[in-house]
Amino acid sequence: MATRTIGTARLTISVVAVVVGVIIAAYFGNDLILFLKEPGEEASPNFKLIFLEPFENFVVYFRVSLLGGLVLAMPVIVSQVLGFLSPGLRGKERTWLWATAFGAGALFLTGVLFAYYVALPPALDFLLNFGDEYAEPTIRIGSYMDFVTRLLFWTGVSFEMPIVIMYLARFGVINTRQLIHWWRLAFVGAFIIAAIVTPSIDPVTQTLVAGPIIILYIIGIGLAFLVQPRRPTQS
Repeated sequence: MATRTIGTARLTISVVAVVVGVIIAAYFGNDLILFLKEPGEEASPNFKLIFLEPFENFVVYFRVSLLGGLVLAMPVIVSQVLGFLSPGLRGKERTWLWATAFGAGALFLTGVLFAYYVALPPALDFLLNFGDEYAEPTIRIGSYMDFVTRLLFWTGVSFEMPIVIMYLARFGVINTRQLIHWWRLAFVGAFIIAAIVTPSIDPVTQTLVAGPIIILYIIGIGLAFLVQPRRPTQS
């Protein structure tokens, strides 16, 4: 019963953090939409967004605000999840719980920025200019924003890999020897994740996303080495 109460309290805190984040993001909603529109305009001079349904602009506004709210609330969400999963942490270990939450939020934001500035431009350049000799890109705003926000969000989630690896190692689920042994699977998995996350099928864009994921996996190995339980030395 106590565990359920604690879980409910942490869930409530996470929900409140998301709501507050969404309210803040909604205040800047128009600026965020124009910001997300810029890569399309830069990729194609004939780029134009339209809406076909009465509520489409409203839905887009809410979706963009929700993404912004999740970005702002991510440190709180991660801290509550880790706090729920780590009740047995000792005093010193609890001190770096908030540092981990901050790091997770920073990684998520880094992933979002990486997707926007590095992965999205070549993807849009390929998709909007493919076949431009017989068609111009006049796209529904809902389709475009769904495309962009999915890429930003899931790239941000994939950048959480070092934190996930670190805690799996801390709880004894995996260890550095296994992680090193799985390097081939990690390499292939990075490109699979890139293929799922990136909307473009060209190898350049997928490599741009897969490369950082591989680097993050290596960073995760280093973090796992630092936090994994040590076997007692035999005298």
